[in-house]
Amino acid sequence: MCGRLTQYRGIHDFVAVLSIPDALINHVGDAPLARYNAAPTTQLAVLHQHAQQLHADNLRWGWRPHWARDRAAPINARVEKVAHGVFFRAIWQRRLIVPVDNWFEWVDSDDGRQPWLIRRADQQPVFCAGIGQFPAPGEPPREDDGCVIITADSAGGMLDIHDRRPIVLSADLAREWLDPATPAPRAEQMLLFESEPSETFEWYKVSKAVGNTRNQGPHLIEQVA
Repeated sequence: MCGRLTQYRGIHDFVAVLSIPDALINHVGDAPLARYNAAPTTQLAVLHQHAQQLHADNLRWGWRPHWARDRAAPINARVEKVAHGVFFRAIWQRRLIVPVDNWFEWVDSDDGRQPWLIRRADQQPVFCAGIGQFPAPGEPPREDDGCVIITADSAGGMLDIHDRRPIVLSADLAREWLDPATPAPRAEQMLLFESEPSETFEWYKVSKAVGNTRNQGPHLIEQVA
């Protein structure tokens, strides 16, 4: 996963697909998010759950433990290591969903690096499994809060675009992932065996303008020849 994504719907559009009945504690706002080119270290809208209440917060994309200040904060966590490695031990059970509309990957070509957009073929929201450090209700944000998206090996035709992909969960599994009562072994099982297959997605070339993070707007997600 190359590290660029979009969140342009409103947070309520994402939450409606999850069908979680309790009221949303919304710190993101009601307007469309309008993030057409979100890059690492920027704020992402994330969903997490406390005591059966769903919370929407803005959280920095990237996290590292306090003892790893000598390296850049990773934005992704490999599914092969995330549940049992030392690096993410402190946040492994602090599960969240990063709801996105699509994400971008780059492929080397004769004309330079060509960006591709990947989205669900049904154009429904993409629920990326993630973990992070975020404040509990009533607590102020902290400087080292942040999140990472969990990734796995690509398969099928998606391998032509990139060898890694975010782990995307169906709405039903996303609800289970968010539920604090879901045991850690069950959460790991979902990541390893139950994510959405490559057939769920479609992809196409987009403008190279997406390579500049200062560029924003719906023209970045339009298909090019």
